[in-house]
Amino acid sequence: MKRLLLFAYIPAAVFLIAACSGGGEAAKKAAPEISRPPVAVEASSAATGVLTEGIDVTGTLAPKFEVDVKSEVAGLVSEVFVAEWVRVKKGELLARIDIREQEAFVKRTEAALESAKSSELQARVADNRARRELERMKKLKETGLATQQALDDAGTEAEAAASRVQAAHAQVRAAEEDLNQVRTRLAKGRIAAPIDGIVSERRANVGDLVGEAGANQPLFHIVDNRILNLTVSVPSVSMAGLRLKQPLEFTTDALPGRTFSGTVMFINPAVNDADRSVRVIAEVNNAAGELKGGLFVQGRIVTGRRDGVILVPREALSGWDVAGRKAKLFVVEGDRAKSREVSTGVAKEGGVEITAGLKTAETYVVRGAFNVKEGDKLIIARKQGS
Repeated sequence: MKRLLLFAYIPAAVFLIAACSGGGEAAKKAAPEISRPPVAVEASSAATGVLTEGIDVTGTLAPKFEVDVKSEVAGLVSEVFVAEWVRVKKGELLARIDIREQEAFVKRTEAALESAKSSELQARVADNRARRELERMKKLKETGLATQQALDDAGTEAEAAASRVQAAHAQVRAAEEDLNQVRTRLAKGRIAAPIDGIVSERRANVGDLVGEAGANQPLFHIVDNRILNLTVSVPSVSMAGLRLKQPLEFTTDALPGRTFSGTVMFINPAVNDADRSVRVIAEVNNAAGELKGGLFVQGRIVTGRRDGVILVPREALSGWDVAGRKAKLFVVEGDRAKSREVSTGVAKEGGVEITAGLKTAETYVVRGAFNVKEGDKLIIARKQGS
């Protein structure tokens, strides 16, 4: 009798378990679905632009033309005509050296030249007289009124007179050379600007004793900042892309927010043994005078430009494999985020080149992607470029 009662309870228990199980599934279906809240992000539309390829460099500006002005003669500085930081023209008088002894030499040489010219004139007069006498003797000899001896003597005198003219002329030329020499030395007492520029340093004062050229300190230093040389070093691994006339764009902390440009004018044919770099000099037009020699600059030698390139900010990429040229970013499809793998190219200051995986006008997440998961609903807090 007890066995019959036990078997009767088993179907009831099974029924209760099944009923409870079915009720749980129904409860799950009836419960509202819990989803992630929308994520606020910043986005941008993919657009094409110009990609500038180049070699990053640093260097220092220096005047293309600058000169130390020295005195070529010894003497006292008698006058100074310019101050520091004034602009001068080529040939403009800067100072004068007292060389009165040279003035006396000039007068003495001028007198010697006049004497030599007088002697030459007398020799020419005697030469003309001797020639006339020779012609007269020839006619007299033809008529029998002069002897052969007289004719020979007249010819000898004519030749001697011609020689005296040549000697006197040589003395005149020597006197002229002497005069030019002393006049040149006298002119060296005038210290003039050899180039157009600005007097950056003045070391000469009235009363200073200066020596011969090369044996004394410069009197003035003149710089011409209208054209500057920018000297940079390029690693030898990048030298294959260097060409003459390539543009070099650069900035300097002295003038923040400004970009300047130059042109590559010289590429050293030899590599520096110390750091395996190549010295490059670019010429910078500085007609406005904004740049100064000695400024440190940072720039890039532009080796090429490509149009139609899609660039995205670096912060838009995740899992960027620089060597493998792969990365991921989130593309906005409707109002949902979709992860996409893209191929990368050249990286520059303005962003990273996308060679595949992203099309023009597609919207992608720029900032806030670290909170985004596949399929999340997005709220575009700000769209760059719009």
